[in-house]
Amino acid sequence: METIKNNKPLEIVPGITGYYAHGEKMTFGYVELLKGASIPAHQHPQEQITYIIEGELDMMIGETNCILTPGMYRVIPSGIPHSAIARTFCKLIDAFSPARGDYR
Repeated sequence: METIKNNKPLEIVPGITGYYAHGEKMTFGYVELLKGASIPAHQHPQEQITYIIEGELDMMIGETNCILTPGMYRVIPSGIPHSAIARTFCKLIDAFSPARGDYR
């Protein structure tokens, strides 16, 4: 039995650590964000779905600002700029398709 946190951690930016599993066509990630940690605006060719397990995450997706709390999710289309700031300590799931080679 495999557990996601047994995978090698990847520090995305200071305060944000992800644990990733990769299939041929998608990447699945469990991510922890310290309170106040931020992901600067960026975009990528992968479609992304972010699902909040714990905490509050302030996301900007394109021109839309949204506050995500446990049980909420957002779909981020390919190529759309997005950023995030953790209002509290957060745990979330990120899924990407196609797979993210830069997270391997």
